[in-house]
Amino acid sequence: MVLDVRPSPIAGIWYEGERKALIRAIDTYLEDAQLPELKGEVIAVVAPHAGHRYSGPVAGYAFAAVKGAAPDLVAVLSPFHNYHSAPLLTSAHEAYSTPLGSVPIDKAAVEALDGALRSRAQPALSPILKDPEHSLEIELPFLQRALVSKWKLLPVMVRTQDAKAARLLGQALAETLRSRKALLVASTDLSHYYEQQTALSLDRAMLKQMEAFDPELLFDLERSSKGFACGLGALAAVMWAAQELGADRLEILRHATSGDTTGDYSAVVGYGAAAMLKTS
Repeated sequence: MVLDVRPSPIAGIWYEGERKALIRAIDTYLEDAQLPELKGEVIAVVAPHAGHRYSGPVAGYAFAAVKGAAPDLVAVLSPFHNYHSAPLLTSAHEAYSTPLGSVPIDKAAVEALDGALRSRAQPALSPILKDPEHSLEIELPFLQRALVSKWKLLPVMVRTQDAKAARLLGQALAETLRSRKALLVASTDLSHYYEQQTALSLDRAMLKQMEAFDPELLFDLERSSKGFACGLGALAAVMWAAQELGADRLEILRHATSGDTTGDYSAVVGYGAAAMLKTS
């Protein structure tokens, strides 16, 4: 049976387009990550989503935290950087394409999440064909190299930045994943295009609030313009879902900016990696 595969709009541009080169790059990012001892089960990770050249060294920390894991389902939540009228999107295709092979979408899990959202009087998932979104796809090669199982994908692109909607999405996600051997991934960058010292201040404030593991605080921080995350809705939903699934701690694994790669500190983008852990 031939799957309807979403063609990649970013392979060879945002990351290596040739299989062997991509394997070398991803494996280097994973191997270079110097993780602290993680005490507990990793329920979810947070990873940045710029081109691998810029954010790959930070993303490597997030996915090194789950290297060797064997989930059967991975839910990746990202923002959606283009305009669409629907608050929540998913792929209308049956699989995503990367140079490492196709990633099948778990249509039953998509339908289950859609039903869980509807039962909470929330907007349904809107399927979209040939979407141009990079922030979800960019995480897939890392997952393909880090995980050792034949997993399927639950892709969700979150346009809404509303705290109540994110909390209900998180609850619906937890309901969908509770009986599955699942991993959650939140795709987000931090501050955008501030000079380095301002970016460091903004990012540290956001990372500190993430460590507090109270998603509501993230919205307060962004409303006050004291910290930013472009995937705030996706991040908060994953935090709420992880808590429902037993996570009781969030640990920051790495932080850097694009300036640390390019040497240009005049207008940088912040990147953070984190793990959400079930320690009890």
